Amino acid sequence: PEFISIALADWAEKHGIALEFIKPGKPTQNSYVERFNRTYRDEILNMYVFRNLTEVRQRTESWMAEYNDERPHDSLEDLTPWEYLARHQQTENSNQRCN
Repeated sequence: PEFISIALADWAEKHGIALEFIKPGKPTQNSYVERFNRTYRDEILNMYVFRNLTEVRQRTESWMAEYNDERPHDSLEDLTPWEYLARHQQTENSNQRCN
């Protein structure tokens, strides 16, 4: 990996989590995250001039709430992420009761 936080690596090891990395130059191996990052950059980082980190955090929190709670996503059957999660948790719970 090009960059990795030593603190992150230590935390992952302590919690028994194996970190996996995509190959350099292969963003398609991580397409969902790459798409999210592009959307965030287009809608927040490229749209505003921030004076400080607090402004970035406030705008990001607001955007994340809208992104997860209000905005339907094509990749999630035109549901918001929370609606999609709720639907699939219900399906999973129903399947567990049947087994």
